[in-house]
Parts: sequence; C-alpha cells; structure tokens
Amino acid sequence: MSKGRLSDAALRSLISEVRGKAPVAMPAASEPRRYDTAFDTLPGYETLRMQRAAADLLGVASPFFRTHEQRAGAVSRIAGREVINFASYDYLGLNGHPAVAAAAKAAVDEYGTSVSASRLVAGERPFHAALERRLAEVHGVEDAVAFVSGHATNVSAIGQITGPADLILHDGLIHSSVITGAQLSGAQRRSFPHNDLDTLESILTAERDRWQRVLIVVESLYSMDGDTIDLPRLVAIKQRFGAWLMVDEAHGLGVLGPTGRGIAEASGVDPRQVDIWMGTMSKTLASCGGYIAGPATLVDYLKLTASGFVYSVGMPAPATMAALTALELLIADTDGRVTRLQANSRHFLERARAAGLDTGLAQGHAIIPIILGDSLQAVLLSNRLLERGVNVSPIVHPAVPEKSARLRCFVTADHTRDQIDRAVAIIAEERERLLHEAPVAKRLSAAARS
Repeated sequence: MSKGRLSDAALRSLISEVRGKAPVAMPAASEPRRYDTAFDTLPGYETLRMQRAAADLLGVASPFFRTHEQRAGAVSRIAGREVINFASYDYLGLNGHPAVAAAAKAAVDEYGTSVSASRLVAGERPFHAALERRLAEVHGVEDAVAFVSGHATNVSAIGQITGPADLILHDGLIHSSVITGAQLSGAQRRSFPHNDLDTLESILTAERDRWQRVLIVVESLYSMDGDTIDLPRLVAIKQRFGAWLMVDEAHGLGVLGPTGRGIAEASGVDPRQVDIWMGTMSKTLASCGGYIAGPATLVDYLKLTASGFVYSVGMPAPATMAALTALELLIADTDGRVTRLQANSRHFLERARAAGLDTGLAQGHAIIPIILGDSLQAVLLSNRLLERGVNVSPIVHPAVPEKSARLRCFVTADHTRDQIDRAVAIIAEERERLLHEAPVAKRLSAAARS
C-alpha cells in the first residue's frame, strides 16, 4: 500500500480499533462503586486518540508544535531548513528589531526578569505606567490597564463587569476567551451570526428591556477569516439600545488604518464612541500580555477588582519594555512598515484568488485563509508545503467547523513579493495534487460514520 493511501481492509481495521470498545460491565449491587480517575476518560480524549491512530496508520505527521530553531518572522528554520514562514503574528516584523531587543535587555539589567507578584501588592514600576499611558494615547481614550495574558484580559474583564442581571451578545466567530469570560460572569450569553448586524438589532429589540446591562463584543479583524466589522453601524446600534460596545483589537493594531492605529482609524470613527478596547501585545507589539483601554473609571475599577489583574503577577520588565518600544516604532513608522504590510497583504490575496484558491471572507488585512473544507486535507497540505519550504499552519475542527478546515496564512511587512509569489504558487500546485489523488479523508469520514 502506498504511503498516504488506505486499503478497505486497513480502513475497517482502523475504525474497529479506534471506535470498537467493549461495553463496560456494570458492577453488581454488592460490589463497591468504582469511580473514573483516569484522565483518558475526560471528554474529547477518545476523539484525540482516534485522530492520532488514523494519522499514524496513514503516515501523516502532526503539523502542530513544529520546533522553530530561530526567530520566526518572514522566514524561519525548522528541522535544519530555512522556510518561508506564514505562521507568525509578527505583522510588522518587530520581533527581534534591534531597538526592541535592546530595550528588553536593558530592562533585565535594571529591573530583573520578574516583578514577582501582583502590582497591587508588590508595587508599581515606571514601565507599567508608561506602557499603559501610551496604549491609551494610541487608542485615543483616557486610560489603559495591562494584563500579563491576552486570554486572561478578556476572561477577567468580561467576567468582572457583567453579571447575572446582564446580557452579553457576541459575534458567532468571537475568540474563545470572550466566551469563557461570559461564562464566568454568570450573564446570559447569546451569539449572532458572523457580522450579521440585522440579527443583532433584532435580538436587542426583543431583549434589551429585560436586562440591566448589555455588552456587545466583536473583533475588529477576525483571526480565522481576515475580515473586519462595520464599526459605524455598531456604534449606532449600541447608542440606540443603551449598550456597551467592546472591540477586540488583538489583530487590528498595526494592521488596520493608514497609520496602523486600528479599526477606528480605518473607519473614521471617534474611538471614544467605543466603550471598551481590548488588545494583545503578542502580535504587532512583539511581546506578550493584553490590555483594556477606555474610560478612566473602567480602568480604575478593573485594577482593583479584576481577578486576572489583582491575583496575577504584573508584566515583567523585558516584556513590558519590548511592547512599549514596539509601540513607539509603530507610532513613528519611519520605515513604512504599515504600508508594506498592507501592500503585501493585498498582493497575497490577489495572487491567491488568481490561482483559484478559496480565500473565504478575507479582505487583504494580513490574515488570508485558504479554505479546504476537510481537516485531513488541511493537515496533508500543510505537511507537503513544509517539505517544499513553506510553513503554514492548518486550522481544523473543532477550532473551525469540519467543512471549513483551512490553512491560515499570516502576512508580514518583512515578506518579499518573491516569497509571496513562490508560496502561493506552491500552495496552488500542492492543492491541485491533493484534489487529483484518492480522497482519503472522505473515505475515512464515511467509514467512521457507518
């Protein structure tokens, strides 16, 4: 049997192996009750085991946790080979920038590698205030607060400002951290179809008067699809219904708007009309952590009550100074990184569409999905691309619905036109090869359902 092809007998054997478990005998009434203490009984573990068994039998290597042997920017080194890299959020190429690296190194010398505890109890450092002040200025609002984790920022902020008397409405493609925060809050949570503001209005018309507060949460630039929001209409909706509007700008800062200041700049909207700006420092700002920016009263409240801030260590000096320096470089943009990123993104999208690739909802803003519709094909294609010197990560179920599995390409300011052209050509060639080969994934899925 050739590698990557599954015979009918092997297929039946695989399905029998990964699905055919003997029923567990129930203990007699006189026997002591037994409890599940094995971790392999956790929900979803059986699915993981089945996926791994299928991959092993098919000879498909895992495309996840690939080891990068150097800074992963427009290029990286994996398994001793240099590859064109489209799996990095380093949109402006500031990770490793000499000024960013120098600031982080100097911060270690002056302040060490940790602030040791929560800022509330261990005290402040001047770099925290400097970063928060600059973030507020960039967003055009009164104040900001930095958290040590981007995920914890959404969880803590949403979990703190809403409660059982409130309603949270979020886009159907919102980041999981928003959902976790909503669940923590105890508020009623409802989603509306992606960017379907008519449905959002309908829900508010029917539901608004039942709730004390309503929080609408959207992303400025959606990380799976690369499309943006209608911010002017969202502002009008939240004003009409007396709601809060929270915009997750994690992927928008440095990417959207003429100077990279995000969706408000791109849309011509006064940023003070958005109640809560959320962002992360792991993308454009070449560091880690997250932040909330908005009215001073909101920031003051979160600093004293949000569990992810009060009970978590403050950002360490190297990470804070790296983010602050990257932010200063974004503001100055003396070498035109924002313009280069935007031009590269449009070029990638144009070339991909010209090659007949399905780019879904992408608008040419740094994130370009290649929709494949099958998780195994996405994995196979990602592995074949790596063999040809292109690193792109697959996004598969359950991160996206099974029929919308994809490769997700992140474009940066440091990619060259030649790198983009070569990568798109290789993706198109390998995609065509897969289409003409035996549809292994479809046969496996059909057999697993039988």
